[in-house]
Amino acid sequence: MQDLPNLFLIGPMGAGKSTIGRLLAAELARPFYDSDHAIQDRCGADIPWIFDVEGEQGFRLREIHMIDELTRLSPVVVATGGGAVLREENRRALRERGTVVYLLTTVDQQLKRTAKDRNRPLLQCANREQVLNDMFAQRDPLYRATSDIAVRTDRRSPRAVVNEILRRVHRLVDPLEPSSSSAKTLNHKVSP
Repeated sequence: MQDLPNLFLIGPMGAGKSTIGRLLAAELARPFYDSDHAIQDRCGADIPWIFDVEGEQGFRLREIHMIDELTRLSPVVVATGGGAVLREENRRALRERGTVVYLLTTVDQQLKRTAKDRNRPLLQCANREQVLNDMFAQRDPLYRATSDIAVRTDRRSPRAVVNEILRRVHRLVDPLEPSSSSAKTLNHKVSP
């Protein structure tokens, strides 16, 4: 069986990208990077501060550079910020340099998982549910167009999600691998 490619996790805030990414990296004995944390480390400031000083546009420019840098490393597991797919440069880098996994979750789960998190500038508002619904409507088509596979995280343990990701990525790499079940269940695209 072939070695697995870089694995890039995309999806909305609260989908579990960082938790699942760390577990995936440990399972594969690879370095793990969280693009938001890498931006904070590089800047020496947290994301709310970057948003306050540079606005969302300034943050997105930093994100483009960080995702370009992280996706050039190999072999790695990278968790991206929820809005990374908004920029074509990021979508292209992710698609071209590894396997992209879309972690799906419901708005209800996002509300529960982010309820006490003050490090999410876009959710510092009165109607968090409406903001999350609006973001989902805008971003879901981009997540789907960018990803090779999509995996639900609602009401599942991180370990169960990691096992499903590994099983499905193995099938992408080697569809004839004896341990894989029918390739018809795959939800993947063929690159142009």
